[in-house]
Amino acid sequence: MTNDMKGRRSLMSGIGAFAAAFALGSRRVAAQAPAASTFEPARHAQDTWLDAIPGKHRLVIDTTSSAGVPEAVRFASNILAANKEAYGLEDAETAMVVILRHSATAFGFSDAIWEKYGEALARFTSYADPESTGPPTGNPFTVAPRSALDGLAARGVQFALCDRASRGTSRRLAGEGGDAETVYQEMVANRIPSSRLVSAGVIAVTRAQEYGYSVIHVG
Repeated sequence: MTNDMKGRRSLMSGIGAFAAAFALGSRRVAAQAPAASTFEPARHAQDTWLDAIPGKHRLVIDTTSSAGVPEAVRFASNILAANKEAYGLEDAETAMVVILRHSATAFGFSDAIWEKYGEALARFTSYADPESTGPPTGNPFTVAPRSALDGLAARGVQFALCDRASRGTSRRLAGEGGDAETVYQEMVANRIPSSRLVSAGVIAVTRAQEYGYSVIHVG
């Protein structure tokens, strides 16, 4: 046997031994590595209402401004219509929540609140009526002919109102030295249909995603 052949055999043996050692080492490392964990969000009693809404699809429409409210109404209406026309789904088969937070929160309260505080609420929310220069005498999106929020509620859509923004609004409406708690309780007693207060609108958005809701943001 020539020296060249002996050298080649020695080299191949060395490569094989190295590969075997590497594979063994890899298996040992893999065996020692901790198993990957799957994150499961905590469940809280305050959020269980999200899981109680029946439906084959779950959707949140999140809005933060006066301009976003009519957009949310249009999106919600389009979604319900398209689900009916293209998929044969009835309104009740879509679990839909419209979250009104930040400047949009004020539109989660009824005509009684807007009749009393309409001028201030329009100013706080930067709302301008396209058809009138006077202050609103009712919730702009519940009074005829634009009673859109009531219409969505009748079709099964639910609304989540930011409590933190509501309390902030009550303080502004009460003014310095005023009774903000009384104003707040008045607001709570006059919410739009199918609505509830949530601790914070931003939390409702994130909790909804943990419950399998898709999120659309408008305005």
